[in-house]
Amino acid sequence: MKNLKEILINFKKRKNKVVFTNGCFDIIHLAHVMLLEKAKGMGSKLIVGLNSDNSIKELKGPLRPINNEIARKKVLESIKWVDEVIIFNEPTPERLIKEIKPDILIKGGDYKENEIVGADIVKNNGGKVVIYPYIPCFSTTDIINYIKAL
Repeated sequence: MKNLKEILINFKKRKNKVVFTNGCFDIIHLAHVMLLEKAKGMGSKLIVGLNSDNSIKELKGPLRPINNEIARKKVLESIKWVDEVIIFNEPTPERLIKEIKPDILIKGGDYKENEIVGADIVKNNGGKVVIYPYIPCFSTTDIINYIKAL
């Protein structure tokens, strides 16, 4: 992480904006891609915090994730708008957000601002929090439930 910290310091000195989002990204779908595209359009560097397999099991139960963290990281890294993917093992990305100090924190519309981990940290550092509109029927849980029903 030290290398990334140095890169971000130099990056921000040039008045570039760092955007951060996070999640499980278990099965990449349209809503993920649209959020990542929007996020990248808001700044110069997009960093994605990726829940580890262990943290997903704690959040979603023993049958998740569907795809392991290495596969999920590789898929995210292949998306042209993503500059950096950092796997975190904690239940939330709070530590990452404190270290990165993004200018913008963006999450999907299934959250309210007061429910977004790190929103207070970003705002206290002069940044802003953005909620991308929820796209009905495009969530990993919806996709899994649909497949189960077939």
